[in-house]
Amino acid sequence: MDRAQKEKVVEELGQIFESSGVVVVAHYAGLTVAEMQDLRARMRKNGGSVRVAKNKLAKIALEGKPCESIANLLTGMTVLTYSEDPVAAAKVAEDFAKDNKKFEILGGAMGSTALDRAGVEAVSKMPSREELIASIVGCIAAPAANIAGAIGAPASNIASILSTIEDKAAA
Repeated sequence: MDRAQKEKVVEELGQIFESSGVVVVAHYAGLTVAEMQDLRARMRKNGGSVRVAKNKLAKIALEGKPCESIANLLTGMTVLTYSEDPVAAAKVAEDFAKDNKKFEILGGAMGSTALDRAGVEAVSKMPSREELIASIVGCIAAPAANIAGAIGAPASNIASILSTIEDKAAA
């Protein structure tokens, strides 16, 4: 890799570190190509990405970034999983780590907040952006549904009373 390629990688990594809601650092020694492809597919499906880069280049890219504190995690064979959604990459990484013991999560960062192993696990248990939006929409829609039900209820009550009176008259 020549100097120009290294500068390009550092620039790409810098953009990843700045724009990602969460970055998870893990060791991947012993993973097969198929297992790594599975991790990449899971990440893509959930709006995240996987990046393997030289630790030295990643450390250079981290300089001056909000998540600079993860530089000490970059030792050995490391892989970065990241996503704009502050929860997606952590969820996928945790699920993959449960399925595959060779994938060892070291920690990560959520903005300027450094996360240890337990922090990544805690973030993975939070609801995703889509789940939060769905619950907010549900909360907003519930009062409207209750009002519609209250307005419609008297008419149905009148209909059932008339039906009961009709049944009694016929008997």
